[in-house]
Amino acid sequence: MKIPTEPIGSIPRTPALIAAITGQSTGANLDNIYESAIDDTLSEFEKTGSPVITDGEQTKSSFATYPLEGLSNLTADGMIINFEDGHSRQLPLLASGPFRYGNYAVKYLKAAQKKTNTPVKQAVISASALSLIYPQSGIPGYTQAEFMADLLNECEKDIRQCLEQGAFKVQMDFTEGRLSLKLDPSGGVLKHFIDVNNQVFDRFSKEEQQKLGVHVCPGGDHDSTHSADIDYADFLPQLFNLNVGNFYLQLASEADRIKVLKTIKQYLKSNQTAFIGVIDVLNPEIETKEEVRDRILEAAKYIPINQLGTTDDCGFSPFCDDVSTTRETAFAKIKARIEGTKLAEEQLSA
Repeated sequence: MKIPTEPIGSIPRTPALIAAITGQSTGANLDNIYESAIDDTLSEFEKTGSPVITDGEQTKSSFATYPLEGLSNLTADGMIINFEDGHSRQLPLLASGPFRYGNYAVKYLKAAQKKTNTPVKQAVISASALSLIYPQSGIPGYTQAEFMADLLNECEKDIRQCLEQGAFKVQMDFTEGRLSLKLDPSGGVLKHFIDVNNQVFDRFSKEEQQKLGVHVCPGGDHDSTHSADIDYADFLPQLFNLNVGNFYLQLASEADRIKVLKTIKQYLKSNQTAFIGVIDVLNPEIETKEEVRDRILEAAKYIPINQLGTTDDCGFSPFCDDVSTTRETAFAKIKARIEGTKLAEEQLSA
């Protein structure tokens, strides 16, 4: 029996691209550097033997902010997200309406598809994450209800364009899900986030929902996280209420994987596939294919084989300036996932 295996999305940017976007090199043609970075990423991805690839998000500012690129109605005063190592990221804040995306993910998908015959999946940001850019004090002449209506329409458009363009899967990044329980332990914010995202997913048919997925992790940036201390068992029961067919779950770096697997077993619905993280993207040590195999065999004791897939815990570089992991390490880890998944398939089929 085949076990599906997919990446999450981001790959560390090429050294030339990092130098260009951080201002370390001047006079370089950024469009040419972007093009070379995509070419190299797709080529290296294909060398791993991965049956599904991404563009590595080489031209995204970040997994969360790409729809906001080019917008002029934003300020820099939004929500601050603190990471365990002391660094932080800050969202922008909407200053006026109406809200429209400045950029859609289908642009990245089209660029990658032109350069490869391998199936390409596309990551998009969640409606719940972008809902945080509306100021608590409101916007004169543009109510929060009007903003949410515009946001849901834009998020649907972002996903639908990718499906129509032939994306293998469309994966919504929902890393704020686990974080919400840190901000609101009562679970009220999480339930609201689930409802907001389901308002988007419910616009798609049951067949289309089987091509949609949600990725969750405790946030990975500069080898640090923002919500790893939140118990998965408090989060997963609500997560599986999202109306999609695929869940990409950080697991390799969890301290108590068995507890998490038992929770997945309890709440995973029959029409859902759990892609478990078998690669710890925050650990520089490269997993062996045998280690990956053993993690899959462990999961197979709790998750039905026909509902089990493998993935990486997170993207390797969700923000464009993250250089905590090298490209060589990222691709070596992906190759270990591919080969370890094959070993597990062989053993489970024996």
